[in-house]
Amino acid sequence: MSADPRTPAPGAAPPDPAALIRTSAYLKLLALAAVLGVLVSAAAYGFLALVAKLQSVTYEDLPRGLGFHGTPPWWPLPLLGVAGLLVGATIRYLPGTGGHEPSDGLSTTGAPSAVELPGVFLAALATLSLGAVLGPEAPLIVLGGGLAVLAVRRPGRAVPPQVVAVVGAAGSFAAVSTLLGSPLLGAFLLMEASGLGGPMLGAVLVPGLLAAGIGSLIFIGLGSWTGLGTYSLALSNVPPADRPDIAEFAWALVIGVAAALLGTGIRRAALLLRSRVERHRIPATVLMGLAVAGCTIVYTTATGKGAADVLYSGQTAMGPLLAGHAGYSVGALVLLVVCKALAYCASLSAFRGGPVFPAMFLGAVGGMALSHLAGLPLTAAFAMGIGGMSVALLRLPMTSVLLATLLLGGDGVTVMPLVIVSVAVAYVLTLWLGPRGEGPKPSAARS
Repeated sequence: MSADPRTPAPGAAPPDPAALIRTSAYLKLLALAAVLGVLVSAAAYGFLALVAKLQSVTYEDLPRGLGFHGTPPWWPLPLLGVAGLLVGATIRYLPGTGGHEPSDGLSTTGAPSAVELPGVFLAALATLSLGAVLGPEAPLIVLGGGLAVLAVRRPGRAVPPQVVAVVGAAGSFAAVSTLLGSPLLGAFLLMEASGLGGPMLGAVLVPGLLAAGIGSLIFIGLGSWTGLGTYSLALSNVPPADRPDIAEFAWALVIGVAAALLGTGIRRAALLLRSRVERHRIPATVLMGLAVAGCTIVYTTATGKGAADVLYSGQTAMGPLLAGHAGYSVGALVLLVVCKALAYCASLSAFRGGPVFPAMFLGAVGGMALSHLAGLPLTAAFAMGIGGMSVALLRLPMTSVLLATLLLGGDGVTVMPLVIVSVAVAYVLTLWLGPRGEGPKPSAARS
């Protein structure tokens, strides 16, 4: 077999997928994947439960145990200082680099070696438990792949690179499958992030996505204007939802541009800070942790809201934010965008975790702030903000559309055309604003 299983050797016939699937070896691989799915998903669940417990202990139980009535506003300072010390020391002294560099976006580089797994685990645990603004998806992808490969490797027995790659991918799928709310969404995320469609996937998909989104808007508009319907696949007896209009289409363009500008600014600042953090890893990581704490203190002192709005990834905060939107003034939302963006930038530059959920949260808050303006409903603004910021930070257009729409269920389907337009605009402008040659690249597999 060639080094890249997607590319046949010169002069060789392309592999027959049907013939491969009919082999007994492939059936054994499926059985192995099923077993690994059980083990890795259980380990991933345990990791997330441990993170949630430590968050509760450090920010709620510990201050009460020390005699405080509630959590003092300054409380994040020592915890994030300790987080910086732990993460910095882990990256510097343990094998590997503590896992994925979040300022690079979300990409996969194959399963880590067994000796690198402790560093990935410890850096992610300190980052996520003590309040840095990153998510668990990237560590889970790395840990899941590493544990799966570790399970099939035996001393003195060589494992073919193709088997290592497939098993590692299966472990990553199992670890992240339900974190995003849907195994299908996890599959799209890993396919785009790993470059399975090749480096031109985004360039090919975005024109089609944009044309599909505008075409859907045209169908909706013509169906409403003529009264003849859209002639699209549809279910009857579904409660009606507000359909997009021209004003919301214009807002999709605005939100796409705004997301690209904000996302590019965050990423460039994070990369600039990262180059300085790498020179003085431990003290600089502590300093970045204190910067996250400072942003949190400014927000909580000025608004009276909880520190969790700024701390952590925002994964569990989006639902309460949308449900309690009436309790947030425009000023509070704008300040939250500023403080969360600065804390996110500092976390990207020094800590270890995933970039997905903070980008989604920032987009959601920005969309909510803009929804106070005329012609922009809250749900549409919320979804377009998530899609635009996700693609600006991740540069994964298909995944960004699904992140924004599947999250909202039936309402997400209604606003999907608007999300597609905002994602397409943000994606193209993000690549225009980035350095020459930057864009989605297929990741190099690591055995």
